Amino acid sequence: MFADLIRRLTEPMPQTLPDPDARLALTALLVRVARSDGNYASDEARLIERIVAERYGLSPFEAPKLRAEAEELEAEAPDTVRFTRAIKDAVPYEDRAAVIEALWAVVLADGVRDEEETSLLRLVANLLGINDRDSALARQRVEARGN
Repeated sequence: MFADLIRRLTEPMPQTLPDPDARLALTALLVRVARSDGNYASDEARLIERIVAERYGLSPFEAPKLRAEAEELEAEAPDTVRFTRAIKDAVPYEDRAAVIEALWAVVLADGVRDEEETSLLRLVANLLGINDRDSALARQRVEARGN
């Protein structure tokens, strides 16, 4: 179902993705981080829906649909390194930088800063071209909000 999007993401010289595909790819990355500890809880899924609804102005019906599609894409996507590098090449920096805070919110959603999730998020931030300082500041903003 998502073969065309994955193919476009992993081309040697990917073009910038149109907004709907970029949304889907970034949401799939949220799902991948949420699944990284082996416990993809319903509170994490609901948080992803809330994040994408706020970020993209989606209705209460559109957000769960995007999350479900992202779950399917994430399951079909290549390994994290290739998938994230592909997103970096195909999604504008501003969108990638903004998603780091959302990724931290997902990691911290269950109240536990799991080492697997934290390690994956550090890798993902680096692969997206976001430095450690900016990632740490994003985490601190999420912790200060209590998300």
